[in-house]
Amino acid sequence: MARVLVTRQLPDGGLVPLERAGHEIVQRDDDRPFTHDELLAAVREVDAVVCLLTDRIDAAVLTAGAARLKVVANVAVGYDNIDVAAAARAGVAVCNTPGVLDETTADLAFLLVLAASRLASEAEADLRAGRWRGWGITQYLGHDVHGATLGLVGYGRIGQAVARRAAGFGMQVLHHTRHDTGVTGWHADLDEMLAVCDIVSLHVPLTDATHHLFDVARLRRMRPGAVLVNTSRGSVVDEAALAAALEDGHLFAAGLDVYEREPDVHPRLLAAPRTVLLPHIGSASQATRRRMAELACEGVNAVLAGERPTNLVTI
Repeated sequence: MARVLVTRQLPDGGLVPLERAGHEIVQRDDDRPFTHDELLAAVREVDAVVCLLTDRIDAAVLTAGAARLKVVANVAVGYDNIDVAAAARAGVAVCNTPGVLDETTADLAFLLVLAASRLASEAEADLRAGRWRGWGITQYLGHDVHGATLGLVGYGRIGQAVARRAAGFGMQVLHHTRHDTGVTGWHADLDEMLAVCDIVSLHVPLTDATHHLFDVARLRRMRPGAVLVNTSRGSVVDEAALAAALEDGHLFAAGLDVYEREPDVHPRLLAAPRTVLLPHIGSASQATRRRMAELACEGVNAVLAGERPTNLVTI
């Protein structure tokens, strides 16, 4: 029997794989996050960690657990909170949760496409605040989604799921990746694609290359009046630059589910016009979050059993 640290409370049923395997689960009774110092102490006494993207599993944590720790499983697809290179040096496997949240996150991305394009948040806020005085023909004039050109930056599982939804709206779908996908609509040059897109949706991991991929210069290369949607990672977009592009009207609207310094959101972005801002709920359905937890735990079980998990992160 191994000892497995679970850093936060997980959805009901999420720990069943660990329970069935007979592992000892080390977990707080409440949902207080571990501080970095607490993680340093806790990893010395466990064989595995099941963590969230809000837990910083850096080289110091991995070094602290070096004598015993065998695997860290992130209940997320992204793993920029984990120093994967340091884990490899320490002989610690890293697992994530690919595949199981694709459709749910794509639903949310398309919700943002619709809500931002049609000014849904602005209209609802006026109604709730009592500012709406009845129907008017020039009120809340958004942009049509049907028939628009959608540009996907990144074309992995989630990006492709968004493309399938866009097909139902009769959209022309373009996409940019580093390598030719062989799929119709691929653009080698990101800036050339942005110039012809009415809506742009981001689906790239956070790396050194994608940090502030959408900075002042790139936002200005987007078609005037375009809509930007981000459900990937907050730091892919320069929030201050995005706020400026919304304030001066270069961009029509934006829909965001992720932010650079969560849970903090840049104050200019909070005040910017024509924004739909959600609190990182891309994968937040009951079934999906439970399955994410299960998959992370299954990865832990596989490593502890001396097997190669299907959700192993490789670099």
